[in-house]
Amino acid sequence: MDQSAPTSQPGTDAAPPRLRDRLTIPVLASGGILMAVMQTVVVPLLPDLPRLTGASAAAVSWTVTATLLSGAVLTPVLGRAGDMYGKRRVLITALALMTAGSVMCALSSDIRVLIAARALQGAAASVVPLSISILRDELPPERRGSAVALMSSTVGIGAALGLPLAALVVQYADWHTMFWLTSALGALGVTATWWAVRESPVREPGRFDVLGALGLAAGLVSLLLGVSQGGQWGWGSPRVLGLFLAAAAVLVLWWWHQLRTGRPLVDLRLVTRPRVGLSHVAALLTGFAFYANSLVTAQLVQAPKATGYGLGLSIVATGLCLLPGGVTMLLFSPLSARISAARGPRVTLALGAAVIACGYALRIADSRDLWMIILGATVVATGTTLAYSALPTLILRAVPAAQTASANGVNVLMRTIGQATSSAAVAAVLVHHTGIVDGLPVPTLHGYLLAFAMAGSVALVACAAALSIPGDGPRSGTRRARGATRAARDGAMEGA
Repeated sequence: MDQSAPTSQPGTDAAPPRLRDRLTIPVLASGGILMAVMQTVVVPLLPDLPRLTGASAAAVSWTVTATLLSGAVLTPVLGRAGDMYGKRRVLITALALMTAGSVMCALSSDIRVLIAARALQGAAASVVPLSISILRDELPPERRGSAVALMSSTVGIGAALGLPLAALVVQYADWHTMFWLTSALGALGVTATWWAVRESPVREPGRFDVLGALGLAAGLVSLLLGVSQGGQWGWGSPRVLGLFLAAAAVLVLWWWHQLRTGRPLVDLRLVTRPRVGLSHVAALLTGFAFYANSLVTAQLVQAPKATGYGLGLSIVATGLCLLPGGVTMLLFSPLSARISAARGPRVTLALGAAVIACGYALRIADSRDLWMIILGATVVATGTTLAYSALPTLILRAVPAAQTASANGVNVLMRTIGQATSSAAVAAVLVHHTGIVDGLPVPTLHGYLLAFAMAGSVALVACAAALSIPGDGPRSGTRRARGATRAARDGAMEGA
């Protein structure tokens, strides 16, 4: 029996779907969009936060770093908790923590409180993998593909919407207003999820691996802290080298523990299977390639006109430049589901990575004209939609139903590590290719083009990794179902 199929009461199969059931997908998708908006809204504030809070620029940068670190740690942990204790329950908890963090930001100007609040909001990184697992458990197969594709695209949609929204609020209102607005949206999201989403019956009972969670947290914090702060502290500094050595030692011990414990936090034997492991590798590479688009585009269009290539746009105009990419992600998610249904998700993933590389080729060809910048960024967003929509489908096909939340949590973690590495790599490239404009160091156009070339090359490697994933064909599930039906019919005929 397929555990991922939703349960139904006798006599209700022919009944029309309830309003709550019809709203499940929109409510879950809105939660994913809200999560991405929450992560993005602080970006327009970063240049002004030192003045608004009286803190140093280094301290202010932790409003971003804290969210990254807590999200990386909590995503696989909450995914495992969802598999064990109920995905809906953990999803509501993650949304509530995100909302509580927003309220704390709205009430305070103390940088210590803001950093703690942003760390709380990192819990929302688990919203997408938990929601995808709920969709697998609750939806029939014919609706599952498009719903999962839409859910995967919410990260890019929310990021594209969050930047111009936050910029408008910051420009025309007090910055606390932005967090009051997101607090209200978060409270609405918690209420809607509690009302519209049913608890999944699929569970994997057992004892929670506390030691494994602590070990993973220590290892990931050391790794990502070194990656995110390497440019500021110095890649050869004792602090950064010490963090990397600590991460390596802790993660090796954590791996050993996961293989020996009966109920591990992460099933490494499952992760090391080619279909799952290569999907995680592709997620890391795609996260790296995708993230450079947002990082570089925002800086490029805001560069002063005196550089010879910059457009001198405001932060609001910059957000509007990225908005077409978000709209494209929304429109192309159904196409991704159709390609996966017809050709298989690994083909969709490979196609998406190739499209990302083509987008960066456009960026290299022309990064001076605004329309070409928007076109190139939108092409990269299109490829990201195809790739990100295919990754959860690959995981869903490769793991048991009772482990979907934790497996998708690991996949999202790999994207996060890719994004953090991309941020550090892009920063390193731009720092080494700067010129002086009006007495200030500004990245050169050559530096931006090198960053595009680096991201495009990583996208091609992601394409190769995707094509290396073993596949059982897009129609294998249907074939297995037909085979089971035939076997049941033959057995019934023999019994007669």
